[in-house]
Amino acid sequence: MERVSVFIDGANFYGGLRTINPKYTDNKFDFNKYIKKIIGKNRKLIKVYYYNASLKQHINQAIFQKQQDMFNRLKNRWGFEVILCKRQKKDNDDGTIKHVIKGDDIHLALDMLKGAYENDYDTAILFSGDGDFAKLAEYVSKKGKKVENYHFANTISFDLLKECKSNICIDKKTVNKYFYKGT
Repeated sequence: MERVSVFIDGANFYGGLRTINPKYTDNKFDFNKYIKKIIGKNRKLIKVYYYNASLKQHINQAIFQKQQDMFNRLKNRWGFEVILCKRQKKDNDDGTIKHVIKGDDIHLALDMLKGAYENDYDTAILFSGDGDFAKLAEYVSKKGKKVENYHFANTISFDLLKECKSNICIDKKTVNKYFYKGT
């Protein structure tokens, strides 16, 4: 049976959702249900890695709490590992401040490479449109692993598309079908 590990670039996923509808947030997406669907019955799920960083609690307590609830929901699912990175304050050219995630891409790349070299999976499913992962997909493929890519139409890199065995665009219909119905 084909063994599959899933790697989710949380910030990229969130950004992709917002391109479909600015009101969409990832804390309402049922990752568990969607991943079960794409794995199917003929493949075995080994592990799901989810990479992101906590929002700043002091900026918006309500949104922070929703994100923490989502992280906890994912952590409580079998096979899910949530890897939280850091947010770093960055000055914009216009004098405003934003917080950027640091370390998520390198953690994802190292975990995917490690799994390929240790033969932990046969197929890696990458949820991201980030072109920085094109070389990662190329190297993992050279190790004899398949790389499937799930992305949003407005957030996909052409270089990443070229390196993946298959590319599936997550559209509005899919997002609406897998929105989390729980509390």
